Amino acid sequence: MRSLALSAILLVFVVLSGCTSHSSPEHIAAGLPSSELTGSITRPSNVLPLSNVQQSMPKAVVSREQLAGTVLEVPPAFASPIGSVGIPVPGTRPAVRTGMAKPEMPTFTRSGGQIYGHRFRDAKPINFGRSSPRKLAVHGVDVSRWQGDIDWDRLRTQGANFAYIKATDGGDHLDPMFKTNWRKAKEAGVRRGAYHFFYWCRTAGEQADWFIRNVPREANALPPVIDVEWNGESTCKQRISRERVLEKIQVFADKLERYYGQRPIIYTAPDFYRDNLQGELLDYPFWLRSVATHPSDLYPGRNWLFWQYSGSGLSDAVNGKIDLNVFHGSGDEWHRWIASR
Repeated sequence: MRSLALSAILLVFVVLSGCTSHSSPEHIAAGLPSSELTGSITRPSNVLPLSNVQQSMPKAVVSREQLAGTVLEVPPAFASPIGSVGIPVPGTRPAVRTGMAKPEMPTFTRSGGQIYGHRFRDAKPINFGRSSPRKLAVHGVDVSRWQGDIDWDRLRTQGANFAYIKATDGGDHLDPMFKTNWRKAKEAGVRRGAYHFFYWCRTAGEQADWFIRNVPREANALPPVIDVEWNGESTCKQRISRERVLEKIQVFADKLERYYGQRPIIYTAPDFYRDNLQGELLDYPFWLRSVATHPSDLYPGRNWLFWQYSGSGLSDAVNGKIDLNVFHGSGDEWHRWIASR
């Protein structure tokens, strides 16, 4: 009798212990997430917990490095539109998969960067009619010491998707703002390149060496530019023959192409083009100044890459006026061109 009573007491104790357990079958079946986080992760407010994605997996500390290659499968209804930042979190938990190809990145991560719409004003606006540069997608600027201290972050969001920065003149002059502009434009995410103002009184080799000495060779920089024009305000007022002009440009361009690995772009104005470049250098990209009409009117038959359409642009990021330019192509063509640099 004593043994039977003891057994009964033990049986009652076991039953009562089971009733007080917190790991009931109902709780497990519900799949409720754990409130715990690993010590190595700080959860942003809009990120879903990963604690019970696969309940059959053992618990482990998940590091940032382990999560870096993880791709979240997002339902189409929550797909992020091109150009937006981040992906909205759906009401249901996405499945976590590894080893999958990453989806196409949104615009702001592509080679050419996010394309900002044109927000510049113009002190002397021109009605270009159907050929308005505003119809083209990718606008930019060119700057020098005369723009002073530039707010590059603001300039970019106002439409400076690219910038050409004055670097050198002749064989011994460096624009005093070049290094500052070169650094700050990069920090602001502006695709930038450097340009050289050519002097007809110095040898082409000297000028190329001077440019190379002062302009860094960087993988993400735009192709260098040679600015060729007649300039009566310069100390060099010499006007040499067409043959000598072409010879000097070729020497300068060849030296820069060998060093930077990119074919230079030729910037010019209508009078200089008419005197020296019409029908010449057809295998070079051109950047054309045309502030009153479409380039096709002043440079018939010439293909162009950039069009400088205003010398009187206005921006909250710059004191005074600024040159405005546009890329000859669509947004997708811009990204493809940048990717080929």
